[in-house]
Amino acid sequence: MQCSLVSGDGRHEPVALPDGVPVVLGRGPRTRVADKRCSRTQVELLADYKHQAVRVTQRGVNPTSVEELQLQPGDSSTLQEGQTLWLVNGRYPYTLRFLPAPHSPRRSLLDFFSPKGRRPPAPPEEEGEEDSAVAMKLRQLQETAASAERAKGGAPRLPQGGSSGLPPHPRDSWEEHGKLLVFTKEGVVPSTKVAGFDLDGTIITTKSGKVFPTSPDDWRILYPEVPRKLKQLQNEGYKIVVFTNQLGISRGRVRPEVFKAKAEAVVERLGVPMQVLVATGTGIYRKPLLGMWEYLCEKANGAASVALKSSVYVGDAAGRPPNWAPGHKKKDFSSSDRLFALNAGLPFYTPEEFFLGWAPAPYQLPPFDPRELDPQGNLYDPPDAPLVSPTPELVVAVGFPAGKSTFLKSQLVPAGYAYANRDTLGSWQKCVALVAAALRQGKSAAVDNTNPDPESRRRYIECAQDAGVPCRCFLFTATLEQAKHNNRFRDLTASGHVSVTDIVLNSYKSKFVEPSLSEGFAQILRVHFVPRFADARQEVLYRQFSEG
Repeated sequence: MQCSLVSGDGRHEPVALPDGVPVVLGRGPRTRVADKRCSRTQVELLADYKHQAVRVTQRGVNPTSVEELQLQPGDSSTLQEGQTLWLVNGRYPYTLRFLPAPHSPRRSLLDFFSPKGRRPPAPPEEEGEEDSAVAMKLRQLQETAASAERAKGGAPRLPQGGSSGLPPHPRDSWEEHGKLLVFTKEGVVPSTKVAGFDLDGTIITTKSGKVFPTSPDDWRILYPEVPRKLKQLQNEGYKIVVFTNQLGISRGRVRPEVFKAKAEAVVERLGVPMQVLVATGTGIYRKPLLGMWEYLCEKANGAASVALKSSVYVGDAAGRPPNWAPGHKKKDFSSSDRLFALNAGLPFYTPEEFFLGWAPAPYQLPPFDPRELDPQGNLYDPPDAPLVSPTPELVVAVGFPAGKSTFLKSQLVPAGYAYANRDTLGSWQKCVALVAAALRQGKSAAVDNTNPDPESRRRYIECAQDAGVPCRCFLFTATLEQAKHNNRFRDLTASGHVSVTDIVLNSYKSKFVEPSLSEGFAQILRVHFVPRFADARQEVLYRQFSEG
């Protein structure tokens, strides 16, 4: 196969574009362009023989155009067989040619991104100029017929399983459901296939170049390919849905009506009917939790059941490390989009992979994976140690605020242990007093504090020694990441408690010193977090990544 750029006015011989080799084109002898508005390095062209397309990146100051799409410095677009590249200011046309012409049937956009869906280009053997001309004429006839069908108002043919047969949404509408806002554009049609997208950094970016927008109109479409590919998805039967976290709304930094106007303007600019789901605060709707996805599937997609394998999600919060690609020195601010897709079971792509065809970038998942927790695992080690002592003792808990209270109240308090908790009593002095009184009465006692260092533990060990009873340490083994997850889960499922902040958890970690028998403990029992759930829905929620 050969690829070349053919001068529309015959000024010079075709420019060969080797597969995967960047070619820079601009003013000079090669193009015979003397126009000083055209830079000597006006465009960079990168041919992809597999997909039979050329990546066009503008380097010059004045605009290059791909068909009707006008580029700006740094912008990129895709040039396909038979399309026209205007070198600068709408002048000096070039047409892209692949020889021999492709025979492969028209494919879905997602075919290019699914490893199973990728097909090799048509073999180059034994096709002459006459066959190439016939293929080109056939393609032109097909395009003419499709244009005529669209002009008559006929619906495009959808892939099997895409059309729901349900009517389109009759008018633009906004709905509010607690911390969830839902915008549905006129013309949105329910579908079994959903193409989901994040908003900031995926569909749009700031015009100012700042991380956060400086004003309501500080936005632009991220890549020139975005509108065209969204329209292609729509033609293939996908319902397009944006899922976006907008915490600034609940924190008062962004007025809801201002964001609504911005969202409507973005949808209008894209020219494709879509839904926009907005998580305005913390809680179940905030990605990576699945509140928005579940709302879409259960309440905002008509009677159409979403097919996960036929759907897709695209987002920029993908857990990519620093320097994940040339020119991208910063790491991703989080991995919430990738985790949202993992929680839902959706195929995931970054904007660069989906819109620009880049190879997958490296990424990292959080160190704690809630899906791997074993509900049948050992509750503690050593497993043959008695959990409850038949004689009086003092138990000192050590660990993050992440399940200690539940464990002690369910395992020791029913066995008659006096329970001391600084959060309830107000000071460690009152905890010592409660414990000392219980031991004098011949009862066992348990101290439910974090007790991260030897100093905080010594006061209770001395109390046990004064009473002449053994002191055991229950070391809760949850990591910092697991403790944060447990506390987020508790915030979502329980009420009437004070939320533990990350500052408190990080402070515990900074002070933590591993307990040892040399401190005066008779035994150290390592207590593992083994989840117990009130119902199946709670378990599903716990096993979702809750923070990116």
